[in-house]
Amino acid sequence: MAVVPTPGPKGPRRSLHFVPGGNARMFEKALTLNADTLILDLEDSVTPDNKDAARRAVRDWVEQADFGAKECLVRINSQDSPWGRDDVEEIAGAHPDGLVLPKVSSRASVDAVDRVVSSIEERNNVQPGATSLVLIGTELPEAVFCLADMAGNGRVDGLTWGAEDLAGELGARAKRNTEGVYLDVFRFVRSSCLLAAAANQVHPIDTVFVEITEKAALAKECAEAASMGFMGKLTIHPTQIDVVNRAFTPSEKEIAAARELLLAFAEAQSEGKMAFSFNGQMVDVPHLKRARKVLAIAEQIDVQLKS
Repeated sequence: MAVVPTPGPKGPRRSLHFVPGGNARMFEKALTLNADTLILDLEDSVTPDNKDAARRAVRDWVEQADFGAKECLVRINSQDSPWGRDDVEEIAGAHPDGLVLPKVSSRASVDAVDRVVSSIEERNNVQPGATSLVLIGTELPEAVFCLADMAGNGRVDGLTWGAEDLAGELGARAKRNTEGVYLDVFRFVRSSCLLAAAANQVHPIDTVFVEITEKAALAKECAEAASMGFMGKLTIHPTQIDVVNRAFTPSEKEIAAARELLLAFAEAQSEGKMAFSFNGQMVDVPHLKRARKVLAIAEQIDVQLKS
């Protein structure tokens, strides 16, 4: 049977929306949005002078706000930064649903955060593993070659990739060609992220789309990502959320076809067959796995919407 990651405690992660840490107005607005997950950001959206104040504000949000059905993640600063260790100690102590780790480059760095979080959970009598880890695993070139190893840490339940930071590290003049298609190195990294996530049965999450006024291009990129097997996408503007949610929600046509295929497989199996002709094509076990995955995702989303 196909394994469908259910990474967050509150259901699927189609849209994972960044909220600048310490900005109370934007946080209150974010609570009203349709995003499945809110990522309270302590890294790129916070100036060095405001890091400590933003950390305190985000800790209070995690402890006091009602997120409802939304998952609450916090992107902390890199562990190589002056603020990373304090972020782990203070934010993990507030017990969000998970931490987003930027600029990870090795399994050792992931394991180190895992040990700190485990210690905090034990100290506070919290269920072990209650706080997940989501990795932004490709912002540094060296990280690309150990994605699967990093995602193998038992606390990790999501993996995404960072095109913008990677482009800066490479000194790339562009990320896309004149048709808007990712250049080969970025396509390779995107595919590597998806494969590493699938290999470890964690949630594959596509990167941000920074051209916030280009809704048609966003929809096209989301459709491509969903077709590849990504299960969600990072968002940076409220107008992107509904576009992303639609793309990563199985359509009624897909759901109906999956149900029909499962019935056909049940009939074929009763006749001792696992490969047969269905609606003009030959189908076998991989098609069965795909149909089960479509229905499992649809069920997760349905449960979330009713909660």
